[in-house]
Amino acid sequence: MAVSSAGRVVSLCKQFQNICRLSSHINTQTAAAAARTNVKPYICSRAKSWCGNQVSLLQTRSLHTSVVRRGLDEFFDSPENWGESKVKSGAPWTAKHLRAKSNEDLHKLWYVLLKEKNMLLTLEQESKRQRVQMPSPERIRKVERSIIRLETVVKERETALRLLQTGQERGRPGAWRRNVFGYNYWYRFKEYAIPWYMNRRYKRKRFYTPHFVQPHIRLRIEKFLRDRCRKSNLEKKTLAKLREKFPQMKVPAS
Repeated sequence: MAVSSAGRVVSLCKQFQNICRLSSHINTQTAAAAARTNVKPYICSRAKSWCGNQVSLLQTRSLHTSVVRRGLDEFFDSPENWGESKVKSGAPWTAKHLRAKSNEDLHKLWYVLLKEKNMLLTLEQESKRQRVQMPSPERIRKVERSIIRLETVVKERETALRLLQTGQERGRPGAWRRNVFGYNYWYRFKEYAIPWYMNRRYKRKRFYTPHFVQPHIRLRIEKFLRDRCRKSNLEKKTLAKLREKFPQMKVPAS
């Protein structure tokens, strides 16, 4: 029995070796033909005759890629745009167009915009280093707007799905609370092992404002309004001085 089993193993090894030789020969011929015709080859190995049965083993694998991999060159603009003072670019993505796309398309678009933003930031730093004007700097703002709108659309879909499943608008339910200093903040609910009225840790949070804090709240609001008014007056004075010095200067929209 041991001799017969060893013979079977040897025969199987020989058949497997013949299959590997046949597949390598077919791959070599395919690669040579593709090199003559300048076509990317596909690895395809076919083998027949397995244990006396007419069974075909077909294995196909694609070697091409969907994008061009250029290594660190991905952080720089296309060579045809080098030295140009202006580079044509389209309008940023609108929320209306993004809502019509699937989640898979939005996922792919996110990485496309991220790569574009990294490239533009690299170009901006290189322009600063060389002390030259960056070609079409408005492209950074367009990409940032597209990313913000894409995030908004994704959050809308998550909120809609959460409303259907749980009825909660936020990912973690909560409520607006006021602390002892008079600040309003969003308190996210948590799970406790005991009821709230028996939980000492929960009671220490003190979701109330004492009466003697009210005057300090008014003083804090007054200080905030004074600082905002002071900054506004300073900007107006600075703009007036610039007008006197540069009469041809365009006045920014208020």
